[in-house]
Amino acid sequence: MKLILVMVWSVLFFSGLAGAAGGGYTLSKANIDGTNAESLQRGAKIFADRCLSCHAATFMRYNRLVDIGLSQSQIKQYFIVDDSVKVGDTMKSAIDAATAKQMFGVMPPDLSVVSRSRGADWLYTYFVSFYKDEATTTGWNNLIFPNVAMPNVFSQEQGVLRAIYATDDKSSLSLERETQGSLSARAFDDSMLDLTNFLVFMGEPAAEKRKQIGSLVIIFLIIFAFMAWAVKREFWKDVH
Repeated sequence: MKLILVMVWSVLFFSGLAGAAGGGYTLSKANIDGTNAESLQRGAKIFADRCLSCHAATFMRYNRLVDIGLSQSQIKQYFIVDDSVKVGDTMKSAIDAATAKQMFGVMPPDLSVVSRSRGADWLYTYFVSFYKDEATTTGWNNLIFPNVAMPNVFSQEQGVLRAIYATDDKSSLSLERETQGSLSARAFDDSMLDLTNFLVFMGEPAAEKRKQIGSLVIIFLIIFAFMAWAVKREFWKDVH
């Protein structure tokens, strides 16, 4: 029951923020590949290093990382730092609810199905659209999620972006790089695509296998239909 409530809360939370991408701002296309195991592994590492400290993924078990080409020993080595956590456990956040509410005002939402409620393009655009804003509590803001409670956890890699307003009423803005991060703009974008790719995988780990099975079923039905037609033709060839 608790897991169901968490899932419903996550979907409602992110769906209720659909207007955040309004104002005519165009989402960037997330060119991700769910069959790229290396990208998924890099995204999983980013998720474990940067996201799990605050966000949980209570519908995702560590052992599902086997589906992206990791062995159980690699999962234990790179993703599980607490000896009490087992490979079959779900991904729980490191922060408790009381501390989270004190720091952010709300409990960071579960990210298990965020890709299904938001979509890959929104997530990728969100990750690359943080900018410095001293008027907010965290000192950061986001183009498609104004006044977001989350700080820019990737500022060291991305660098600092500033908002440039096109009009005096601040109804339209774009981002301009103020300081360079540890990664080039291209490398940072690629890392956010990897993270987006993993979040999409996490939303439905069996998606690629489902597509493969679906293709095989269609091929089987085509072959079966041809064989059925051939048998019918043979049986009825002497009937006039």
